[in-house]
Amino acid sequence: MQVTREPVALSRATRLLNHGPVTIVTSAHGGRTNVMAASWAMPLDFDPPKVVVVVDSHTQTRRLIGASGVFGLQLPSRAFASQTLAVGTHSGVDLDKFSTFGLETFPAQNIDVPMMSGCIAWLECKVIPDDSQRLDLIIGEVVAAYADTRVYSNNRWHFGDDPDLRTCHYVAGGSFFETGAAFEVTAATSGEAA
Repeated sequence: MQVTREPVALSRATRLLNHGPVTIVTSAHGGRTNVMAASWAMPLDFDPPKVVVVVDSHTQTRRLIGASGVFGLQLPSRAFASQTLAVGTHSGVDLDKFSTFGLETFPAQNIDVPMMSGCIAWLECKVIPDDSQRLDLIIGEVVAAYADTRVYSNNRWHFGDDPDLRTCHYVAGGSFFETGAAFEVTAATSGEAA
């Protein structure tokens, strides 16, 4: 299956995360690489686009991000949920998760970090140094973003009938929810009850 990754304008990059899906964080430094799942990731700012992700300071991923100053943030689909759980529950200190779990990658455009195949959106981020980093928060500026055109184009998600191409939300203990159907409303006008 050929996946077409189209660039997402940086001014719209945070839209990829607005609905709160689970993410996968990739990192690399000094010949070491790692990958982990992170449910606590969110957009922070538009211009320049910034994101926040929580990565425990005792993890291999955190050490690699701290040393390199960059990380990849990817959105896995339901079809990738098993791999997402695997990389989120095993430590990368003594285990090469990429080879152990048969994970395929491709080179990032602007940073030296592997990006995950099998995902449906990708953000390349540079760390913005901040005192909050001691609180396990990492603030990153998005320097490149792209998405799978089967589910994202014209700055909008358009999940179709294939549940395997929906993003997912992690709950706990191996339980996920897939992103549901979209709907639109118009804002209430003045004088209507809020």
